[in-house]
Amino acid sequence: MVKYITLNLIIIFCFACEEPITPYYEAYDFTKELEFTPGIEGPATDALGNIYAVNFKEKGTIGVVTPEGESQLYVNLPEGSTGNGIRMNNQGHLLIADYTGHNILQINQEQKNITVFMHNPKMNQPNDLAIMKNQTLFLSDPNWKESTGNLWRVSPSGEAVLVESAMGTTNGVEVSPDEKTLYVNESVQRNVWAYDLDETGKVSNKRILIKFEDHGMDGMRCDVEGNLYITRHGKGSVVIVSPIGEVIKEVILKGKNPSNITFGGPDGKTCYVTLQDRGCFEYFKTEYAGREWSWKK
Repeated sequence: MVKYITLNLIIIFCFACEEPITPYYEAYDFTKELEFTPGIEGPATDALGNIYAVNFKEKGTIGVVTPEGESQLYVNLPEGSTGNGIRMNNQGHLLIADYTGHNILQINQEQKNITVFMHNPKMNQPNDLAIMKNQTLFLSDPNWKESTGNLWRVSPSGEAVLVESAMGTTNGVEVSPDEKTLYVNESVQRNVWAYDLDETGKVSNKRILIKFEDHGMDGMRCDVEGNLYITRHGKGSVVIVSPIGEVIKEVILKGKNPSNITFGGPDGKTCYVTLQDRGCFEYFKTEYAGREWSWKK
């Protein structure tokens, strides 16, 4: 009888001490609905686990979400500017694709000063960003009306060079963890392209990684294993694709219109997804950290 009671006490004690385990690849709400507008995009995560996204409550703003899921206004962008994709550079500054101002804006996190990192009136509408360790940027530049788009490279000093024109509607863009591959998707055409990438940011050997038969695409991010996480706008999912173009898994979200994705959480293995139809974030756990997570340590 004594042994039985002792065993049960040990079992109860162990269960009480364990943290709840969140299953991999199951989506949950992270922020309240409608805190962001239907233009919610971005997002990017800082070293403290805060997540930044555009259009908090109204157009032309940046919101910040704490690791606990509490949202508030971070900054108002300059008049005439509207943010889209966000990345963070090695100085911890936010870089924002400003599609109405034809800019990349830079925000100093400490002072919240906003400066123009790059301005190019020849661009259709700067949309999404990818960044290399040497701080070279890649920028998608769609023309939604014509279902066309461009791809640009932006140097660490802010000089823009046209990499390719007359593409489909360029949208999501990402660099592989070994920085030997650049990925760009075309939302309307449903293509994901891969290019060979060298250390200077030059690309070659363009080829199709994967093509989808239905629904659109938006933002993309890589994990440390090189798998590509692609938001399927209209389908309500994030599809995980291997470096050779095989679908590994599809994560079903609550909302139908995911726009973009970032990695965060204490170990970099939490995916935060912006949902335009819900005006909020959802999240899911994955087995691998995001490729940029180690940069923040």
